[in-house]
Amino acid sequence: MNNISENGTNIFLEQVLDSVKIGVVAFDSDHYISMVNAGLLTFESRTSCDPRFPSARTNLLYYRHCSSEGYLMKGKDFLSITDLEPDEVALMIQRARHIKETETPRPLEGKVLALIFEKPSLRTRVSFEVGIRQMGGECIYLSNADIGLGTREPEIDVARVLDRLVDGIVARVFSHGSLEILAENTTIPVINALSDLAHPCQSLGDLLTINESKGNLEGLNVTYVGDGNNIASSLALACSSVGANFTISAPGDYHVPSIAWDEARRRAAQKESLLDWVEKPQDAVKGADVVYTDVWISMGDEAEADERRRVFAEYQVNTELMSLAKSDAVFMHDMPAHRGEEVSDEMFDHPKSIVFHQAENRLHAQKAVMAELFSR
Repeated sequence: MNNISENGTNIFLEQVLDSVKIGVVAFDSDHYISMVNAGLLTFESRTSCDPRFPSARTNLLYYRHCSSEGYLMKGKDFLSITDLEPDEVALMIQRARHIKETETPRPLEGKVLALIFEKPSLRTRVSFEVGIRQMGGECIYLSNADIGLGTREPEIDVARVLDRLVDGIVARVFSHGSLEILAENTTIPVINALSDLAHPCQSLGDLLTINESKGNLEGLNVTYVGDGNNIASSLALACSSVGANFTISAPGDYHVPSIAWDEARRRAAQKESLLDWVEKPQDAVKGADVVYTDVWISMGDEAEADERRRVFAEYQVNTELMSLAKSDAVFMHDMPAHRGEEVSDEMFDHPKSIVFHQAENRLHAQKAVMAELFSR
């Protein structure tokens, strides 16, 4: 066993237990206890396994998590999957699963978060409000009519006011640029609850759902059918970060934006996983473990509705298309769904559909994000 010292933490690496490469982290007992209590470490409970040994194979890099500060994200905000290094994405999923299976930490005791929602929401709003309250905090909901972000009042002024009044911001906005202005002009955490470019909390919840359904993430084949929108961009980044193979099937003019695709390609190369675009959905879903779709007409695209329905007519996920995937493949959709468009009624309610399990896991994934940002 090699003893490596990094950032004041002793690391023992390259142990092999039950054919799984793992890492053992040794540090002072007070730090150890605080990390376990915060849900930053989970351990295998089998009697055949030394309780000091982390259980998941991705935890070879647990030492990154347990450095001098013990934090995952390099900054104060969570605006994109790129705010996490590839190995840290897997650790965040494990943290979410730990919170779900044990108990919710309460780092929000005495804290108030502002929820800025320019767009309507069911799952995102409810899961954040419930999560904040279960973690000991309170929240104030601010609709577009309440503050008129960038119209009634400049984003920079909104940011500076809220920075003095609340302890964090959760924002669902039309423009990703609004998030960046909020983040740059505050000292408090800002969390992306959806923008035109990214929906990182959704993709963390998606990975948690896939992990629970399939038992792992690395090497799985995830196929996304439809518009290369914010959901597709975040999912491509998330899958490539954990070693899952990601394929998108979309018309050429509706591909994932290059800024997200290029970063996903870099992460996939690092993880030795595959990233691909296949125009025909029938070819794309062959061998898929997961088939995922989203609406063809996102909020803000209503003027293009007729054209989009025409272009995407061959991209509906139905039982016929699903039959081309693996026999145990599952179907996912972030919702709300336009039944009869991107997904058939039959497929949405099919036994292979795990969409409601997926919706629930938003709560646990977002708790993991908030535990990370507010436990510092």
